[in-house]
Amino acid sequence: MPFRTTVGRTTHVFADLKELMAKATPIRSGDQLAGIAAASREESVAARLALADLPLKAILSEPLIDYDADEVTRLILDGHDERAFAAVAHLTVGEFRDWLLSAAATPAALARLAPGVTPEIAAAVSKLMRNQDLILAARKAQVVTRFRNTIGLPGTMAVRLQPNHPYDDPAGIAASIVDGLMYGAGDATIGINPASDSPGGIGDLLRLIDEIIQRHAIPTQGCVLTHVTSSIALIERGAPVDLVFQSVAGTEKANAGFGVTLALIREGLDAARSLKRGTVGDNVMYFETGQGSALSAGAHHGVDQQTLEARAQAVARAFSPLLVNTVVGFIGPEYLYDGKQILRAGLEDHFCGKLMGVPLGCDVCYTNHAEADQDDMDTLLTCLAAAGVSFIMGVPGADDVMLNYQSTSFHDALYVRETFGLKRAPEFEAWLETIGLTDAAGRLLPAPSGHRLIAAAGALS
Repeated sequence: MPFRTTVGRTTHVFADLKELMAKATPIRSGDQLAGIAAASREESVAARLALADLPLKAILSEPLIDYDADEVTRLILDGHDERAFAAVAHLTVGEFRDWLLSAAATPAALARLAPGVTPEIAAAVSKLMRNQDLILAARKAQVVTRFRNTIGLPGTMAVRLQPNHPYDDPAGIAASIVDGLMYGAGDATIGINPASDSPGGIGDLLRLIDEIIQRHAIPTQGCVLTHVTSSIALIERGAPVDLVFQSVAGTEKANAGFGVTLALIREGLDAARSLKRGTVGDNVMYFETGQGSALSAGAHHGVDQQTLEARAQAVARAFSPLLVNTVVGFIGPEYLYDGKQILRAGLEDHFCGKLMGVPLGCDVCYTNHAEADQDDMDTLLTCLAAAGVSFIMGVPGADDVMLNYQSTSFHDALYVRETFGLKRAPEFEAWLETIGLTDAAGRLLPAPSGHRLIAAAGALS
């Protein structure tokens, strides 16, 4: 169905909802690369005007990717909760934006609504929002998950301790883990991106993390970010797998490029839950997403990259994850050109995920060939903290020496905590106080040179 709207003396025509959504998207290099971006600011404004008047029900009736050809579309539509959606079913996209910013959109109301929000609806309303709107609305949406601690409670922000090493050296990894713990990081997970896909090497990393967690009774979870098939095989061999990781995208074809199907992810979920390693919950999945992944795989079907990102989050939602994060600036400037585009994408991704009930965190990051720097990341980090982000990354020195990109450091997390008064996951916060690394208010204390964590790092290496 074509959409028409007039701006000044010009009538703009959009062939279908797919084109309307793409041209209503704030400009980004990935959509320009795909040839689907608005040709001018006037055309973009015209698209947003038309989108604002579109009933939410109309989005449900016009799938952007064919139902019969794409299992992600089937997952979204078959799993849609019409009873939850009924609260806003009478609204247009513009009216939905107004409702989200009103006092009526309480945390409780948003939690009830989340199962009724499809990714296309979330993406559509985000395209009408200013950055401050994305922050305000996301802050009201609260998503709480549990495994060995509790992530996402109001007034908290967790940190994934990311101790990557260019050749998986146990001494280097152990040193980075202890460094992060001494700075109070690691409540989201201690999560390693392995340099090698060797099952034996991955098993060694899992045992290294598990030994540290078990020896010191740390209320957190470990993860080696390997392919779901490797995690399943390692579970079958008795490896200590806490969380099963997988990168996911917003189309069946793009997920095939990652070597996964929805059935395979379900198998990983079932395998991890069978171990019953959680102490306070059974959210055992960890997913990463990122704008541009479907386009880079030639699997975007002409859909804009931000809408596809929301669809990837809908894939994650279906498996009750503990953690989901957008690796927002990692894919490169071909998809998000500069700091301004990265900032916008991070706020969009966080808003859409939270609106759909996804425990959304963010790897606040950029590659060195993007038109961005650490000041841009400080701005995004601050905005996400204001928006109530579930977790961020903690990388030694903010420089990942294995993946070769720039992220956020243990010190950056301390800045956010002090600025916004944010706590860690409560179980982890209590543990830090018990072992003498923080005071009752959660402030770091000087650790003596002989602290048992430092001694443990030497023994493990």
